[in-house]
Formats: sequence, structure tokens, C-alpha cells
Amino acid sequence: MATADPERPGFLLPLLLLAGFRTLIDDLHAELARQGHTELRPLHGFVLQAVGVEGTTATELGQRLGISKQAAGKTVDRLVALGYLERVDDPRDARRKLVRTTARGRDGLHRSAVVFDQLRQRWADTLGPERVAAMEDDLRAVTPANWFRLDVPGWFGG
Repeated sequence: MATADPERPGFLLPLLLLAGFRTLIDDLHAELARQGHTELRPLHGFVLQAVGVEGTTATELGQRLGISKQAAGKTVDRLVALGYLERVDDPRDARRKLVRTTARGRDGLHRSAVVFDQLRQRWADTLGPERVAAMEDDLRAVTPANWFRLDVPGWFGG
């Protein structure tokens, strides 16, 4: 059944959510570039988050991101070359290599968190803090509790 309000068709909601997401991500990366992280791309942030504090293997990273081990390895290679990740021997299993964030990777993640706080404040300055908080509450009400899942096949690798 079509939406009764022709000015608010159903397909517009996901497009507006995507546009808001893209605006935040594009603004984040423009600021990160100004702060010296010119090489970071949106996918890289998801990868750095998926690597986690303890590190992971390329196989586990691929599973977390829902992509092949080969695709994960290629992305890791790129982030190693850029200085955001490193490969080290796994102290629990000499046959395995762990992927870990470097100081540069941790700096990029830290700066991202700070910039996201600034961007949220910019939205609050434009819309009002109550409306931004209400929007966050409303999105929490309609999204699953485990909304931040990177292991959904196809999201990153097709």
C-alpha cells in the first residue's frame, strides 16, 4: 500500500537517512584530512573498529565484516601500507599473524570520535539539542538492539 501523504513517500525515508549518514561521513573525512589523515576512507573506519583493541586475524576480520578472507587481507595490506595497521606474531599461536591497530590507527579512531562529537553538536546547533536527542531515541526504538553488526554478508563485499 502506498503512503497516503504524497509529499512523504515511503522510499524517501531511507534516502534521507542515507543522505544524513553520508553528510556526517563526508564531513568527518574532510576534517580528518585537514588533521593529517588524508588516506582514511569510510570503509577503513569500519575495518579499524572491527580489528578491535586486542587485534584479530585476517580470517576473523573477514568474518566480522562479512567479506572473504582475501578481501580482508587486501584491505589489511592497504592499511598496513598506510601505517594504520600492523601484522604481528600471535603470542598464543606462532602459526598465526594478528592484525593490530598502530599508534596512527588509534589516533585516527580517537580523532574520529572527537569529530563525530563536534558534528553531533553542529546538528544540535542547527536542529536543537532536544530534536537531535529525540531523533536518536526514535532510531533506537526502530532498530534492533544489536544494530552495529559488521558481519552481515554482502554489506561490504557484495
